[in-house]
Parts: sequence; C-alpha cells; structure tokens
Amino acid sequence: MNKQHLIKGAFLCLFASVAWGAMFPVAENAFVHLDPFYFSVIRYTVVSLILLALLWIKEGKAALRLEGRGVSLWFFGTMAFTIYNLLVFWGQNQLGSSGVILASVMEALMPMLSVLVLWLYRGQKPQPFTIGCIALALVGCFMVITKGDFRSFLLGGDRLFPVLLILLGVLGWVIYTIGGNQFGSWSVLRYSALSCVLGTATSLTIVLLLTALGVLRVPTLETISSVGLELSFMIIFAGILALLCWNAGIKLLSPINGILFINFVPVTTFLISLAQGHSITVYDAGGTFFIIMALISNNLFQRRRIKLPVSNRAASH
Repeated sequence: MNKQHLIKGAFLCLFASVAWGAMFPVAENAFVHLDPFYFSVIRYTVVSLILLALLWIKEGKAALRLEGRGVSLWFFGTMAFTIYNLLVFWGQNQLGSSGVILASVMEALMPMLSVLVLWLYRGQKPQPFTIGCIALALVGCFMVITKGDFRSFLLGGDRLFPVLLILLGVLGWVIYTIGGNQFGSWSVLRYSALSCVLGTATSLTIVLLLTALGVLRVPTLETISSVGLELSFMIIFAGILALLCWNAGIKLLSPINGILFINFVPVTTFLISLAQGHSITVYDAGGTFFIIMALISNNLFQRRRIKLPVSNRAASH
C-alpha cells in the first residue's frame, strides 16, 4: 500500500467520522421543530431514492433484483434503518442535550459491541485482553450515562428508558454490519441501497401506524421546510457522502486501520456541543477517554496476534 493510498484513505474515513459526529448536534436542532420519527423517515426516504439511482446507473437494472434474499435484506435493513435510526434519535431527543453526547459515545462503542455480538451469535469467544477492553469501554459508557449519579440511575431514574433505546439502536446497526458479510458477492452499494429501501419501508409503516393511532402528527410543509438545512446535511453529508467515503476509505486502509477513525465521532460531537454553549462534564470526557483507549488498545492487540484480511465491508450510516 503506497503513501498516497494511505493519505486518501485516512482523509475519507476522517470525513465520514466527522460527518457522523456532527449529525447528533444537527439532529438536536431539528427536533425542536420536527419529531425524530418523521425526521428519520423523510431523511432515509430521500437517501433510499438516491442510492437506488446510483445503483441503477453504476450496476444496471439487474442489480435491483433481490435474488430470493428479500427476507434477509429486510431483516438487516430493519435493524439499521428502523431500529438504529428511530430508537437512537428517539432516545437522544428524550435526553435532551446530554443525549447528544451519549449517542455519539455509543457510536464509538460499536466495535466493542460487535465483539460481544459475534461471541453470542457465532461462538467466537474473544481473548481475555479483549474482554478486559470491553469491560473498560463499558465502564466509560456508564460514566457518560450516569454523569456520576450512579445511585439514581441504578434505582431506575427517568434516564434509564432512553438509554436503553439508544443501546438497542446501536446494537441494531452492529447486527446490520455483521449481516453484510452474508452478501459478500454483492457490492457495498448494492447491499446498502436495497437494505436501505426495505428498512426505510419498515420505518414508514411504523410511523404511519403511529400517526393513525394519534401518537404522531403529520408535519406540515412549513415545518419540514423549517428544518431544511438540517435535513440537507443529514441526507447529503451524514448520509450519502459519509457512506461512500467510509466504504472507500476502509477499502484503502483495511478495517483494522479504518475503524480507529470512529474515535473522531464523539470528539467532533464534543467540539460542536462546546461551540453551541453546552457544558461537558468530567464524566463525559473521562468516559469517552476510556472508550477510546479500550478501542485503541484492542486494535493494537489484534495487530500483534493476527493479520486480518482486507474486507470490502464496514459499518456505515
């Protein structure tokens, strides 16, 4: 791998991570006017259409076929574009400004959660050192969640439910990422586009049902236009561009190198939150530091143990 590829891959992964770190503060601004359910559905409906157009142009009409794998695509797409998006942003919205930090920290926790999922799902037991790194990352996450008020959280305070929503949402994206390995013969664009369409269809069904039941209200065009800038950012930068840049960067760097850039997600969120006037507690900073150290330490450990093959698949938004 030459130096030019390394620099290009690093820039692409950095761009994607910064875009994802910025999406949580951006979403917080949008939720003042538009609920997270309709916000997510509108966002990914547009993303789905753009991905389908790109797939058709790049790979032709035949790439739009499900090839008898519609159920799997629907399941994994639902994990990502329904479970992740609806639950994470719902939980973030309920927690307010603290939810912005927590959601970004959970994002950085994904590599460690992936190890746990593979352990439970495929029986791939991690090494003791990796288990220790996971424990350290979970301690860091718990610090961010509780803000030092451990007793109130353990007694089931009002933060427990939204925290569980965010955790379940993040697990949904982890399952989606792991599920992508079942489509190794497909391009990243094809898996992303078709799973996004089916997953967004699930989200749309849920949102319409909640609207029919009177839980949600259909936003007016004026309301949607009031968050036009936020939606544009989420669709273009945190959606399409981040997705394509991340996958391209991972191909150039390999997953074991590229995944380290996920640390820039909470860092970006922190910087934007500070610029917006939000306060960052010592528990936020300390917990995030523990998670970053756990990820880096485990990454270095894996480098010494085995040489991982380059994969064309990686977690993306």
